[in-house]
This record gives sequence, structure tokens and C-alpha cells, in this order.
Amino acid sequence: MGGGLSQEVLGGWTTHPEVQRLRKGAVARLAGPGNPIYFGGSHCVEPEKQAVQLSAGLTMALSVETESHIYRALRTASGAAAHLVALGFTIFVTVLAKPGSSLFSWHPVLMSLAFSFLMTEALLMFSPESSLLRSLSRKVRARCHWVLQLLALLCALLGLGLVILHKEQLGKAHLATRHGQAGLLAVLWAGLQCSGGVGLLYPKLLPRWPLAKLKLYHATSGLVGYLLGSASLLLGMCSSWFTAAVTGGAWYLALLCPVLTSLVIMNQVSNAYLYRKRIQP
Repeated sequence: MGGGLSQEVLGGWTTHPEVQRLRKGAVARLAGPGNPIYFGGSHCVEPEKQAVQLSAGLTMALSVETESHIYRALRTASGAAAHLVALGFTIFVTVLAKPGSSLFSWHPVLMSLAFSFLMTEALLMFSPESSLLRSLSRKVRARCHWVLQLLALLCALLGLGLVILHKEQLGKAHLATRHGQAGLLAVLWAGLQCSGGVGLLYPKLLPRWPLAKLKLYHATSGLVGYLLGSASLLLGMCSSWFTAAVTGGAWYLALLCPVLTSLVIMNQVSNAYLYRKRIQP
């Protein structure tokens, strides 16, 4: 047997026919007594040592393959949970606010729809495990992503405008709380993010910028904007309106919703762009 098999086994290739025989216990036949075999053409290894090395390489390859399957399954499960949590949290806030009961009632509904549901779905659109449209081309998913982001921006702008009008009617000060300040910043950031997305839809508008860098900057900026939106939702759950309506364990469960979706989105973006960029030479 030549050096190619050993290199393939040690490199993690588990589909080689010789490796398949190893799985059936044919190590003794591959390395019989008095049958020295060369590795890479550089030195001779005793049959017993070769059998140990082949078995170790196969074990390592199977271990890596198993870990990969487990990791992928966990990402799929977390993505599915993010879909359900984003939708469930938005429905929960909608039922709680009773839209139409007052001018203010539309504010939490529109903001949760924008930053919890639409924006989460827009980002999960590119998840290789959790995208609801992963069977479609990337170009189609990019268009759907842009539409969802635009809808999220429109909902956020409308929700911001209604709460400003509500405060004007009551004679209250604007941006007097951390929630209001974080919400304004999140809406402004979302507007800038949507504007930046136009450069990705039509890269000819920015000929001096490499497309790969544009995608990296857009993904990083989008993650920051999503975290700002999630922070605004978290601070909103500390408001007097929300704490008066939701108490005890339900409050803590509601608080976990933006945290869970943020962790899923952070993992997706870091694996797709930031981690890959860091390991490139």
C-alpha cells in the first residue's frame, strides 16, 4: 500500500475503500507480518505501528465528523427556536397591548413586529440550516431579506412617530428614558443599514469597493443594528407599562426572548463572516 492511503486516512477522508475495510476489522490484512509500508516515501514504518496510526487517524476523522453533525443539529434547533420565539413574542406583545385601544397601544405592537419578528426573519433568511427559503437561490433570498428589512424599518418609523405624537398629547418630554434613546438609535441605524443594502443589491454603484468587503461591513453593521433593536425591546420591558401588565415568571420569560434570538443571530453572523474573515491568511 502506498503513502496516499495513509495521508487520506490521517487527513480525515473516511470514504476510501481501504478505510471501509478497516471499519470491518481488516487492519490485520492491511498490515501483515513482514510487510513494511512507506508513508510519503520518506521512511519505513512497522506494520504494527502502521495499524495503530491508521486506527488513530480513522478514530479522529470519525470524531470530527460526529462533532460536525452534532454542531449542525444544534444550530438547526436553535434556528427553529428563534423562529418560534420571534413570532411568539410578537403575538404576546400584540395581545398584551390590544392595538386600537389607544394611540400608544400601536407603539409596542409595531416595535416588536419590526425588531423581534421581521428583522429576525430577515437575518435568518441567510442561515444555511434555518432559512425558510434555503431551497431558493441566494439572489432571491437577498431580495426577500431586503423587503423584510424595509418593512421592519417602516414599522419602526411608524411606531416611533406614534409614540412621539402620544407624548405630545400628554405633554411629556421626549427621549427622557434609556428605552426611548435606544429605540431612536435603533431606528436611525436601521435606516442607515437599509441604505447600505442598496450598495449590495446594485454593486455597480460602488465600483471601488470589493463586494466581499461590502458584505462583511454590511453583516457586521447589521448585527450591531439588530443588537440595538433587541436592547430597545429589553429596556421597553422595564417600562412602567410593561411591568404593570406582566409580572413574575412571565416577565423573565419575555425578557429571555430577545436574548435568545440575539444569541442565534450573533452565532450565524460570526460563523458566516467574522470567524471566516479572521482565519483567512
